[in-house]
Parts: sequence; structure tokens; C-alpha cells
Amino acid sequence: MNTIATANNTIVSASGVPMKPKAKAKIKTKAKIKTKEEAVENLSSVLPQVRGYRILCAVPEVDDAYEGSGLLKSDGVKRIEEHSTVVLFVMKLGDLAYKDKGRFPSGAWCKEGDFVITRAYSGTRLKIHGKEFRIINDDTVEAVVLDPRGYERA
Repeated sequence: MNTIATANNTIVSASGVPMKPKAKAKIKTKAKIKTKEEAVENLSSVLPQVRGYRILCAVPEVDDAYEGSGLLKSDGVKRIEEHSTVVLFVMKLGDLAYKDKGRFPSGAWCKEGDFVITRAYSGTRLKIHGKEFRIINDDTVEAVVLDPRGYERA
């Protein structure tokens, strides 16, 4: 499943399109059965609360096959593509992100829910429940894109 739980407890696809969870989807846990909405809320509470001028970003999932050919990618190739991606999904802005009027006179360069372009390998990498996230600095954002499909490291 190519979904991302955003900071405001909404679920979006890897391309950023909001998705509605199935109303009666149940997830079994050791303690009790929870609805998908409760599971998403719990996941968002697990995400780190970025502070200062940092931005929490999710790394979009890599396609399983090469575009146009249908050939499947190996796990190693997918790992390299995920690790070196230049496209990130903004989950949460730190409390001081883009507040410095001297450095950002025109305001914030991005907002929660945007797909942004950064340099490859930038930020602090972390995995939460198998999903990769990055914590980047606010001045690391180089561009905002509406549709992240087709962007890759050159």
C-alpha cells in the first residue's frame, strides 16, 4: 500500500492525493482491535515532533517496476533509489521554520502537504515502522512540485 499518514491525521497516497480509509477496516493488535482511523492517529503520535528550523518529511515509496517495461526492480535498486531520492513529502514544520525574516523575507518556501525537491542524501534519515522519514533544515528546500512523478536524481 502506497500511503502516508500526514501530521494532521489524514491519509494521502504517495502522490499526495487524499484518501478515505474504509469505514469498517479493522487492524488487530495485541491489546484490542482498532479501526484504521485509530491506527493512523497512533502512527502520527509516534512521529517525532520536529523543533526549531527543522522540517519532517516522508520519503515517497519507490515503484516496484521500471516505467514502461514492467521489469521488476531488485530490493537493492529500490533501496538505492529511496536513499538517494530528491523528492520528499512535507509532514510537519518545526516551530521556528521560516520564521527568520532576514533569511526568508517573502515567507515560507513550503507548507505541510507539499512535495519538495532537496539535494540527494540530505537530512537525518530515520525509519519508523519500516517507513523512511527525513528531518531536513528549512533552507534545504530548493523547489516545490505539484506532481512528484517523473522526478529523479540525475
